[in-house]
Amino acid sequence: MPWIKEELCVGCETCVDECPAGAILMENDIAVIDDEACIRCAHCHEICPEEAVRHDGERIPEEVQANMAWANKLIHHDYYAGDKVKQRQLIERLQRYFAKNIKVTEKTIEQLVSLKNSEYAE
Repeated sequence: MPWIKEELCVGCETCVDECPAGAILMENDIAVIDDEACIRCAHCHEICPEEAVRHDGERIPEEVQANMAWANKLIHHDYYAGDKVKQRQLIERLQRYFAKNIKVTEKTIEQLVSLKNSEYAE
């Protein structure tokens, strides 16, 4: 999912005017991409004169940090306080949760490869 690095956006609205899905709007003179409306065409990456439209891969460290903040919040809940067994069980559940997300992603990628090789690809 493309995203806008706010400190690079100068508010020129080129991306707003050029987005074929109408998925980009202005908020406080900064472009914002509506994830639900975005069709992932990458046109915004190509046309932004300031390179403010960024690739989601850049956010991996930020997303990992957010996941860890969430896990730490859970593990420090009163329910788990001082109970190492419950804390370990929580960590194991979180590991299964993220492992499931990996499996969902892998299966989705497999199906996308099939779609790419099907009659829909040119």
